[in-house]
Amino acid sequence: MSLLAEVTGSIGSLGYGLAAIGPGIGIGIIFGQGVQAIARQPEAYGVIRQNMLLGFALAEALALIGFVVPFVFGK
Repeated sequence: MSLLAEVTGSIGSLGYGLAAIGPGIGIGIIFGQGVQAIARQPEAYGVIRQNMLLGFALAEALALIGFVVPFVFGK
């Protein structure tokens, strides 16, 4: 019996599942810090919210790119 395990199927889906952890943590940090910033300076709500949404969009775009890449370049 070999010590090496044979993996069958698409490794891309496993890779994406692991890669999705990064943007998930990033989005949590973005909104957590944004809420703290708004609590400290309510008068800057508009600017903070705008930056929060921009950061969210960029992090989510990375997650979506990571979702598409295994399908495009996978075998």
